[in-house]
Amino acid sequence: MGRFLDVDGVRLHYIERGQGDPIVLIHGNGTMIQDFTVSGLVDRLATRYRVIVFDRPGYGYSSRPRQLWTPRTHAKLFQNALGQLGVEQAVVLGHSWGTLVAVALALECPSLVRSLVLASGYYYPTLRVDTFLFSPPAVPVIGDAMRHTISPLIARAMLPGLIKQMFAPAEVPERFERKFPKEMMLRPSQLRAAAEDAALMTPSVMELQHHYRELQMPVTIITGADDQIADVGRQSERLHRELPQSEFIALSGLGHMMHHLAPDAVINAVERTASKVGDEIRGRPRAIV
Repeated sequence: MGRFLDVDGVRLHYIERGQGDPIVLIHGNGTMIQDFTVSGLVDRLATRYRVIVFDRPGYGYSSRPRQLWTPRTHAKLFQNALGQLGVEQAVVLGHSWGTLVAVALALECPSLVRSLVLASGYYYPTLRVDTFLFSPPAVPVIGDAMRHTISPLIARAMLPGLIKQMFAPAEVPERFERKFPKEMMLRPSQLRAAAEDAALMTPSVMELQHHYRELQMPVTIITGADDQIADVGRQSERLHRELPQSEFIALSGLGHMMHHLAPDAVINAVERTASKVGDEIRGRPRAIV
């Protein structure tokens, strides 16, 4: 559905739509570019912006060489990819695990990230059962055997319940059920990527949390108020308190995949954040519930 770049030994798949100021969208764990195309965000943002979306390494059609794929490793890869595309400055939106990459990119290259939109993110370490459940396929040798034998069967059986939980308390939209390529989520290569990301999630935020106050650009934190994947109070609200320049938006009645059910709110958040200038908003926190 898109094109490829060769970046640092990775065959990186991406799509590019529209013209104008660049906006980069970074997907979460287990998903791919289609998370943003099926939700309608790409088409709608592309009427005003140059929208760039990458399949993160190991997802969709992007390769994933064997190495430690931390958020900072992702960030360096995307920095080089955006350099190849001639992007000097962009608004960056990350969803779920993608928020860690967005934050890391802003820390690694603050001149590149004009402003941040962090959606349904995980920012502080907590004990998570899903980390233990989904990490085994990341283990070399044993995990490789699992990914090519029992893991796809187990994942196929669990997938409907996992998707339902991601959208809860709202219903899974018919558009998502019909258009999202769920079979791609069950490939051994993508199961490895998702398992590695799950295993690295808590260690990654343990490192990143010490640097959040270094973020000087405008930041909007948006989440479903009833997110059942990432605890809103312990994650998004806490980050908002730590970043005095941030805006916090909690969408009532929505869960982790709120961008599929409230795309207008996400697009408005992107547009407001894109229009801000750092010196104008510093020290003026705002919350919308």
